[in-house]
Amino acid sequence: MIVKHEAGALILRLALGISFFIHGYVKFRDGIENTVGWFESIGLPGILAYGAASVELIGGILLILGLATRLVSVLFAGIMAVATLKVKLAIGFLGNGQMAGYELDLAFLAMAIYLVLNGSKLLSVGHKLFEKGSKDVTKAA
Repeated sequence: MIVKHEAGALILRLALGISFFIHGYVKFRDGIENTVGWFESIGLPGILAYGAASVELIGGILLILGLATRLVSVLFAGIMAVATLKVKLAIGFLGNGQMAGYELDLAFLAMAIYLVLNGSKLLSVGHKLFEKGSKDVTKAA
């Protein structure tokens, strides 16, 4: 049972980490100034775009590696909550044809909350480095 739980947590951790990494990477690749302008257009300080993109990029890498999973997941949950409440809620669950709705944001939020509550030890660098003496989850029944 523990192995299945950890396998599921690993899948969520990798999917969320890869997704956020790509979102952060694209923000920088396409010119962070565009994201700054968009943040300002919806009433958020433009400087927050740098923080959000950096958390997405670096946090994505950390999740993929399994480092600071719970902390990074708290940050991702915060980003998704703000995105949903500030932008996407008014657009609707499926969007309006010009902009996607909050269905993906809700899925990312749920994934992040799961990882905050449960962590993810399987193939986790953080678990290997900082959890010495704990039971190996891959050998549990």
